[in-house]
Amino acid sequence: MVYITEDMVRRRAEHNECEIFSLEEVSLHQQDIERIEHLDRWCRDLRILYLQNNLVPRIENLGRLKKLEYLNLALNNIEVIENLEGCESLQKLDLTVNFVGRLSSVESLKHNIHLRELFLVGNPCTEFEGYRQYVVASLPQLKWLDGTEISRSERIRAAQGLEEVKRQVSEQEREYLKRRAEEKEEAQRKAAGEETGNNEKKEGFDSDISSTVPGSEENKENQEMEENTKLPLRSSELDEEQQEREFWHTPCSFTPESRLEAHRHLEEKRRAKEKEKEKKKPKASRTLITADGRVMNVNEAKLDFSLTEDEENNTIVLDLAVYRHMDTSLIDVDVQPTYARVTVKGKIFQMVLPAEVKPDSSTAQRSQTTGHLVLTMPRAAGEIKVTKTVPRPPRACQNTHGSSSHDNTRRNNLPERLEVDHSKHMALDLANIVPRQSTNEGPLEASRTAPPASSGHGSSSEGLGGNVWLIVAIRHE
Repeated sequence: MVYITEDMVRRRAEHNECEIFSLEEVSLHQQDIERIEHLDRWCRDLRILYLQNNLVPRIENLGRLKKLEYLNLALNNIEVIENLEGCESLQKLDLTVNFVGRLSSVESLKHNIHLRELFLVGNPCTEFEGYRQYVVASLPQLKWLDGTEISRSERIRAAQGLEEVKRQVSEQEREYLKRRAEEKEEAQRKAAGEETGNNEKKEGFDSDISSTVPGSEENKENQEMEENTKLPLRSSELDEEQQEREFWHTPCSFTPESRLEAHRHLEEKRRAKEKEKEKKKPKASRTLITADGRVMNVNEAKLDFSLTEDEENNTIVLDLAVYRHMDTSLIDVDVQPTYARVTVKGKIFQMVLPAEVKPDSSTAQRSQTTGHLVLTMPRAAGEIKVTKTVPRPPRACQNTHGSSSHDNTRRNNLPERLEVDHSKHMALDLANIVPRQSTNEGPLEASRTAPPASSGHGSSSEGLGGNVWLIVAIRHE
């Protein structure tokens, strides 16, 4: 049985940003709904409600929808028109192809003073003699009935012979209700017979289990007969086809029970087909390497493992907990430079390695006590090995303040920056490049002492030996 759920209503309210409290229109058709509920509490502002092509047997839980203007309940299992007095704004009601046989229930719509259109086509009551005249006289507010406009003259004629029409309608209604009660009893007997037949089939199946046990003599004889005859179709398939043909070709009355039976039969067939498709559907292949060449980690066998790095021997060791009592012939090992793949009874274990290895030098050993598989894979020769770095002690420096700041920088693991000590900055005075000659001295001699620092522009020549030609760029300010 399908019920109206909040998720179902929200999915149908995409045009209202999935908000249901302010919803004015909702379409719940073709959902196999078997009961109307919750809508009068969740969607008080509904104006249009589509519920056609479902399995609703009764009109209920709609009395609080004061703003409802259009209600579509075509192609359902409704037998009585009821519980619509609270829908004060109802203007159009569609009950096409239902099972309304109690025509007198139309009078319950007298309280819906705004009702203008009513559709009852395809209901048993439309076959009653005087049907249209009775509806037109009972509902003076109607303007259209079954898509045909009600003229003023037709309304006057219907009101004139109303008493005679009511008597005829009541007689036909009693006959219909009597026939309907017989149909319900027949449907109940049929359902009870089907249940007993199913139980008998189960009991017979249980009693014949011994005949289907592999290895028994009778079963062997049956298999030989089937192999010799080679029938094109199995008896079960023939039975199913015959049952399907009988179900659809057996005449039956058009009742809510027969409609429910057909629906359930189709639902069972659909589920059986889905199960067959799931069985026949091949399992999706496991992606081991993606299209862009990326290797995936896979553990289909769900085995425990450990991956370690032996720094002394420069190897990578993979310990895989293979089943202890499993034969080694069921294990296949494939080592590649960047990954290792082990197939255990058709199930794949694949692991991406942290470094490049030598496949040709790798070894695979299995423990005779635990059954574990150990792969020893040496690193490649060109692989850069990450070693632990030991911090160097700080260099001695003449400036005590500078060394302490350097130590603090190292200690805090901050990036090192090159700093210039302004006290060591030496600038050359361009005016004193050539030493002046005193009167008491001989020829020009290079001054062996460094020129005094000045604020002029130039470059330092400290540390350069011999004669140095210094190219000076003069900046004009």
